[in-house]
Amino acid sequence: MADKKQGIDQVLIRDLANILNETDLTEIEVEQDDLRIRVSRAGTPQYMQAPVTASFAAPPPAAAAPAAVPAADARNNKNAVTAPMVGTAYLAPAPGARSFVEVGSIVKEGQTILIIEAMKTMNQIPAPRSGKVTEILIEDAAPVEYGEPMIVIE
Repeated sequence: MADKKQGIDQVLIRDLANILNETDLTEIEVEQDDLRIRVSRAGTPQYMQAPVTASFAAPPPAAAAPAAVPAADARNNKNAVTAPMVGTAYLAPAPGARSFVEVGSIVKEGQTILIIEAMKTMNQIPAPRSGKVTEILIEDAAPVEYGEPMIVIE
């Protein structure tokens, strides 16, 4: 039996990168034995889906949960960023990580402000305009509906 090759298989990585270009995927991951390789386009955050275990059955309590805002006020706010799809909204890139934005944060147009998971795909939601985050209308890991206001940027 041949000895295991030491180091990273650069040919495999190039092949995976070519598959990304040919298929317009944003990320691809392969796993074989104890080797796992993930190739992602630039500007795409890396997300690792942790296996579901009893310790992850409920999301950890938020350090500072956003105050609930009456839905009627938020729906009438022209500065509210609404959900572009149905899914589960996450305020941070990973469990336990710092939130993308907090009340008082200054954001730039195009900056990722949250993630919506839809059909096992993590979708970055960019800020539609530059400004200051004045309200966060959802909780982390909360389900959202299409058109539901999530964050207010003034």
